[in-house]
This record gives sequence, C-alpha cells and structure tokens, in this order.
Amino acid sequence: MPKVRTSQLPSDALLSRYVKDGCHTDCYTADIPICISHEQFVLAFYTTTLFKMERLILKLAASRPSTDKQAAALADGQGHKFAAWSVEDRCNNQLLMCDFQGRTRSWLMTKNIKNADIPSTRLFFGSAVVPVRNKQTGEEDIGAVFRSLLGFHKIYSIALLSAAASKLLRDNE
Repeated sequence: MPKVRTSQLPSDALLSRYVKDGCHTDCYTADIPICISHEQFVLAFYTTTLFKMERLILKLAASRPSTDKQAAALADGQGHKFAAWSVEDRCNNQLLMCDFQGRTRSWLMTKNIKNADIPSTRLFFGSAVVPVRNKQTGEEDIGAVFRSLLGFHKIYSIALLSAAASKLLRDNE
C-alpha cells in the first residue's frame, strides 16, 4: 500500500488560490512506481469503493447522484459536474472542483517523477474550506461545523488517496 504523506502545495497548484487568511487548505501526496495519466488518477479516485460510499450518501442525503460513466467523462475532460461538485478549473495535470454550496474545493494533480531510476507518478489530493462572513462579528471564518470535522477530514483524505493509489496499482499490474 502506498504511503500517503502530508505535503506543501506545489507553487503551481490550482488550489493555491485558497491559501489565504480564513481558508483551510491541505495537501496529501502518494508516490506510485508506475507512470499513469491524470485522467487515470481522476477516474480511479472517483470510482474507488470508499468514494462510491460517499457518492451513495450524496445521492440519498443531498439528491446528488453520480455514476462511473460520469466519473469517466469528468476524467476525460468532457464532464463538468460530478455528484455534488462542478469543475472550477482544470489544466493538463490538475482538476479543481467546487461543491454545490461553494464552501469546499477538492483538487487532484499528478506529476511524473523519477525515484531511483524507476519511473513513478506522484499523486496529489488537496482540499480547501472557504470561510463565510460571521453576521455577528463581521469576520470571515470556516465555522464551527467545518472546524469540528477537520480531524475526520484528514483521516478520510488520507484514506481516499490511499484507496486511489492502491486501485491504480491493482489496475496496472
């Protein structure tokens, strides 16, 4: 199983626009000893068993259904909406998604690397929680609910990236 690490956002990360006061941003990486495309990563990420459970919850709780076919369209650059998210920005090796309420962002990126002469791919997964203005204080804050869930979010983010990396390794054996 690939090791997932906490990492700094790369300077060219589409998620970097959310590194500012009041926002929560994070970044996780996993290196896998194969070369894969960004499209393969996006498809693997959104079709893992773990993410399919999230998709089921979104379908039942928020009326935001999604399918593997929609995940494939998103990965291929043809789809612009998936479950509770829509594409905010993309480039050849990155995808930045925004949730339907505009409060969170999810970001995926791939980078080919060379580890001891073994062609590899570094997988990146990050998130941002965008603050809202507190009506009583006038200050921007992510809010108590999001803040209370950050511990779970970290564990879940690591599990999601690990599941995607493992799926890519299995699918490319």
